Amino acid sequence: MHIVMAGASGLIGTSMSAAFRSAGHSVSTLVRRPPAGPAEIRWDPAAGILDPGALAGADAVVNLSGAGIGDRPWTRKRLEELFSSRLGPTRTLVHAMAQLDAPPATFISQSGSGYYGDAGYTVLREDAPAGSGTLAQICIEWEQAAHTAPAGVRVVTPRTGVVFSRSGGALGKLLPLLRLGVGGPFGNGHQFWPWVTLPDVTAAFLFLLGSPVSGPVNVNAPEQADVTTIIGALAHAMHRPAVLRVPAPVLRTVMPGLGEELLLYSQRMEPAVLSSAGFQWQHGRLEDAARWVAGKGGSA
Repeated sequence: MHIVMAGASGLIGTSMSAAFRSAGHSVSTLVRRPPAGPAEIRWDPAAGILDPGALAGADAVVNLSGAGIGDRPWTRKRLEELFSSRLGPTRTLVHAMAQLDAPPATFISQSGSGYYGDAGYTVLREDAPAGSGTLAQICIEWEQAAHTAPAGVRVVTPRTGVVFSRSGGALGKLLPLLRLGVGGPFGNGHQFWPWVTLPDVTAAFLFLLGSPVSGPVNVNAPEQADVTTIIGALAHAMHRPAVLRVPAPVLRTVMPGLGEELLLYSQRMEPAVLSSAGFQWQHGRLEDAARWVAGKGGSA
């Protein structure tokens, strides 16, 4: 299978492109700079520029484009960038597909668990309604843009949860604190995080490439856990305490908007579509995931 990837340079994209190649697929990546080799293709998604020929002959397009949600404070300029860095590339890819007589058969375009907003203890399957908030609105518009792909293209919008990695990603700032024994839950700790390890995200996308599944797909582990349980499991795997709780008012003050939605919102997601389709998790249990994050098992 020949795959064209957008957003391949990030944490998830780097892991995913390597896994695709290891599985025997050929991968071309879209880059904004001058190409460094024949496997790279230049585009300018902010200006809507992509030669449709870049997608000709591709079996699938995987779109991971988007500025980091938690990298910087949510100023008005940054919020505009969070929207434009997702909608611009998605619309550019869809427009290029529309110029082809035979567009790629599959378009996997990233979305996120933020789609559901703050849902408390409600179990969220893929047919649950969208929530409210900045992240929900981003995901709604992002998915809508993907679904304007030409008729006949199988569109999949993975709503990926909190990705656990051994370095960087969602745990990038938390892991060093936990290793020092000074980390702890956020807010009251009762909010659910739909967690998933980096190897399982990569494996899920690889699975979706060869599956007939279409539409939204919750990409998270089947074991549901709240923040207190998650932080506790990670700290236990590192043989460290995790007792320094960060109160919600502090988060709201230090990280206005960002802290509320990223750390305090609750999404009790169930990966119903992946489970029904027969996907097998490497780290389906929180204990196994925590041990992997701590470097005590499995591949990097």
